[in-house]
Amino acid sequence: MDQLDARILLALDEDPDATTLALAQRLGIARNTLSSRLHRMRQSGALREFTRRVDPAHLGRGMVAFVSIALAQTSAAGVTAALSAIPEVIEMHRTTGEADLLVKVVARDTADLHRLTDLIVAAPGVVRTSTAISLHEEMPLRIRALIEEAGQP
Repeated sequence: MDQLDARILLALDEDPDATTLALAQRLGIARNTLSSRLHRMRQSGALREFTRRVDPAHLGRGMVAFVSIALAQTSAAGVTAALSAIPEVIEMHRTTGEADLLVKVVARDTADLHRLTDLIVAAPGVVRTSTAISLHEEMPLRIRALIEEAGQP
């Protein structure tokens, strides 16, 4: 990522509904340059899908929990596939320490969370889990400061 890519991302962050032409004019670059850079950033994974911006609470899933999962080492790949099939599993990280996976889930309420943890425990290869309910999101995911830093000369 270079300074122009960072400027493009910051401009999109400020006005996500701007047209390609408006963004190009604002940045002082050709529309084709903007389009090609946006395409490259999407292809490389630097610019992720739009759905990451949707708040699950507005889809009826306002409860957030983190599930630490210990796996049987021989079946880790199968667990990932099984958990990926659960729509409420919205994020998954391989970790070090006592747990092998840290999974972020969203639920309607505690009964729904119980249903989800039962599904997770039933996945082949799951040895044990520990669940922590998020009481309040103190700071949402933020990337802007990193982009600003990347855009510095």
